[in-house]
Amino acid sequence: MKSVGAVKPVGALGALGAVGAMGAVDAVGGLGAVGGLDAVGAHGVERAPLRHAALRERLDCRFEGVDAVFDDCIDEARRRLSPAGFEAYLDQARALGKLGRGVEPLLVFLEVWPLVAQAAGEATLPALAALIQAFQKSPNGPAIVALLQSLAAVARRLRSPALMARYFAIARGLMERTSVSIHGRHATEPSPCLPTFLAQAPTLVAMVPLEGLQHWTTEGIRLHGGHPQRQIDFFALAGADSRALLQRERRGTLLVDAERRLGLTLRGLWGESAALIPCPVHAEEAAPIRPWAEADGWRLPEVLEDRPAPNGPVPALMRYRAMLGHLAAHRRWSRPLVADNLSPLQRLAVECFEDCRVDSLMLRRHPGLRAPLLALHPAPAEDACDESREAGLRHRLVCLSRALLDPGHAYRDPLLLDAAAAFRRCVEGDESSTEEMAALALDWAARGRRQSDQLARMRFDDTWVDWRDDNRQLWAFIEAGDEEDAFDEARAPAAAAGDAPLPPHLYPEWDEATRLHRPDWVSVYDHLQSSGSAAAVDALLERHAAIARRLERLLDRLKPQDRVRLRHQEQGSELDLDLALRSVCDWRAGAQPDPRVQMSTRSDARDFAVLLLLDLSASVNDPVPGSADTVLGISRAAVALLAWAIERLGDPFAIAGFHSNTRHEVRYLHIKGFSERWDEGPKARLAAVEGACSTRMGAALRHAGHLLGGRRADKRLLLVLTDGEPADIDVDDPRHLIADAAQAVHELGAQGLACHCISLDAKADAYVGRIFGRRWSVVDDVAQLPRRLPELFLALTR
Repeated sequence: MKSVGAVKPVGALGALGAVGAMGAVDAVGGLGAVGGLDAVGAHGVERAPLRHAALRERLDCRFEGVDAVFDDCIDEARRRLSPAGFEAYLDQARALGKLGRGVEPLLVFLEVWPLVAQAAGEATLPALAALIQAFQKSPNGPAIVALLQSLAAVARRLRSPALMARYFAIARGLMERTSVSIHGRHATEPSPCLPTFLAQAPTLVAMVPLEGLQHWTTEGIRLHGGHPQRQIDFFALAGADSRALLQRERRGTLLVDAERRLGLTLRGLWGESAALIPCPVHAEEAAPIRPWAEADGWRLPEVLEDRPAPNGPVPALMRYRAMLGHLAAHRRWSRPLVADNLSPLQRLAVECFEDCRVDSLMLRRHPGLRAPLLALHPAPAEDACDESREAGLRHRLVCLSRALLDPGHAYRDPLLLDAAAAFRRCVEGDESSTEEMAALALDWAARGRRQSDQLARMRFDDTWVDWRDDNRQLWAFIEAGDEEDAFDEARAPAAAAGDAPLPPHLYPEWDEATRLHRPDWVSVYDHLQSSGSAAAVDALLERHAAIARRLERLLDRLKPQDRVRLRHQEQGSELDLDLALRSVCDWRAGAQPDPRVQMSTRSDARDFAVLLLLDLSASVNDPVPGSADTVLGISRAAVALLAWAIERLGDPFAIAGFHSNTRHEVRYLHIKGFSERWDEGPKARLAAVEGACSTRMGAALRHAGHLLGGRRADKRLLLVLTDGEPADIDVDDPRHLIADAAQAVHELGAQGLACHCISLDAKADAYVGRIFGRRWSVVDDVAQLPRRLPELFLALTR
């Protein structure tokens, strides 16, 4: 059984009482502490008589395990419960003893109910009794123990009878809707997910309000009601859909909701561009998540709440901005140090001084951050730590950090004041350096080391600086180890102003599980494809000259004639002499003449805009069976022939490619623009394309549709050339990205953009129709693509 909370044991409960107060029953099972006492009793060791023997008789049960803890539980209950509440407590305990579920429900209730009543109120008991009775009357009786075990932790969060009653209603609704009925009337099998839900309940109520918990459980039942194992995974938060749905119901500001604003802040204030990747925050009681930076993005907590402060709460968005500023300041001003020869104390001291240095430089650059940073920084009293009982190193470091940032501090420790003065002398004139901070830190550590720093019990209260990172980028390790990563890779040189990357386009992604969009979920970056040799593309065209000659005959028939005569018009721009003479002959012959003797003309020019989107994932580098060429090589030849054909027709067209590396980096590669001619520049870029990474198709379709939608044309066609189904490394279920791509095609169709897919995957029938409806073609023989691709295009635009 799993412990769900931590409460200091009271009175004579001792070790067993501590376990009971924690709401756990490990010590109550067959081999636990109570089992041990029972065994001693069975071997003839005489127990002390019960002090509350009369009350024990009221339980009317003969479980020996109850005798071992009964007196301590009664003493605890009398301290915490009113007289009426105490009587109700005994009555409910008697009812649990007669359920026929063994000793465990009774023991857990005796131990946890006083804590629950103190946290949420004694009025909670009737609703709890009703829920227990409902469990007992169904096949879910074994879940009573799980309900009681988690009850204390849930009550400490909800803290009112009304909220507890609503929580019980959610649990009962889950039980009723997921219990299995074989005969269609009464439940015959227990709910597979109810014990998992009850075990997770303390975490869930700490993360979301009860209304959000209700929505989440309803969605879980709707999505996985017919699959027991998926129910268990959903309510255990083991599935991506479960966590995504729960995140929607959470309090505070979600990183995904603020990502665009934070990205603009990072770029505008610091000139940095980085993917912001959320890290899960599992519960409010868990240790806070420290941000950190890696090559593929900066990790930040997925959700933050406003932080209370003496002069008003600090908004969650400001907390995110402080974290970003601190990370950006480290990247700009910090340099890694060798950590192998430093002790943990010395490393902590160096990190404290360096954090304060980069924060001081950040405040010098952006002084408006001073007020929120000081409001977020702890200011513990100098004598708050009793170093005779606990190690005060972290306490002294946070006092030092406060003094280094806040000139108005109230600390009087001589060593702290000397360190603060030396620090200000270093940073007043210039930026100082990481090495200079290390020298100050080592001096402070040598002078301030105390014997109490060796104590096993460390003081952590009021020592957490909200916005600071874990400083992994500050250290380099010469000797390889299991526990360290080296972060001493050379930084890429800063891009020139003209080559600075463009900010990403943020697009939603369709979540089939919730039937909703995930807003601003995917970041699409525009890149101009680098150039290669245009001669390579000309050589491909020469190789396929026979196909080009056959296409030329087709193109001649499709070429617009500009003006077409419309005859047999009653009203037109000029007289049709042939029809006029025929009408005169009919009139003279006594027949009724045809009055439609005029004609007009109209333009017959094609009005198409075409965008060809290439899947450039890593799979296009695979060789084609039976050929020495790769999928990319044959696709390049086909695209070159198609571009030549469209250029001959005079239709405006563009060519682009895409690949993805998680939702934070979808690269959209521009090969040819609408306003460019098919000449050396686009040919050179086509020659240089390479396959890499994955295929997040939905985001690429939305971005291509955004560009194509800006063209003025009667018909706008988006051609997609791909060799496989949508996939990405951060998505386990491929159906998710297939559904997202299908939704993107549907959205583009609503905008008047026609999407057609040419797939090179022989197994495409299983999914391509789900995405593109009836607008798709499969080229089973990849070697035939140079011929088939232009022919398909001409057929689509005939």
